[in-house]
Amino acid sequence: MVNEIDSESLQARLAAGEDLLLVDIRTAAEVAQGAIPNAKHIPMHLLPLRADELPKDQDFILYCRSGARSYHACQYLAQQGYDKALNLRGGIIAWARHGYAIGHLEGI
Repeated sequence: MVNEIDSESLQARLAAGEDLLLVDIRTAAEVAQGAIPNAKHIPMHLLPLRADELPKDQDFILYCRSGARSYHACQYLAQQGYDKALNLRGGIIAWARHGYAIGHLEGI
């Protein structure tokens, strides 16, 4: 069972000042085209190696282009004991469709 969040709910939580970790699991080439501001970039294939950078005690959001890869990544993380992972339903496509901010991540 994967917990999901939609773009409107995520935007509301961020606007309320909630300190949420956003994790962009797309490739560097995809991220270079734009990302949700302040997201952390951990390419999907590196999640097993970098999972220790994720909190086990608070919500965090994974996203990709459409929500499919991040859904599977959330399933994987849940199996590893990360039950606070939320999948951004519809990915960055849905986020952008709602007119929410797209920026560029540093170091990409």
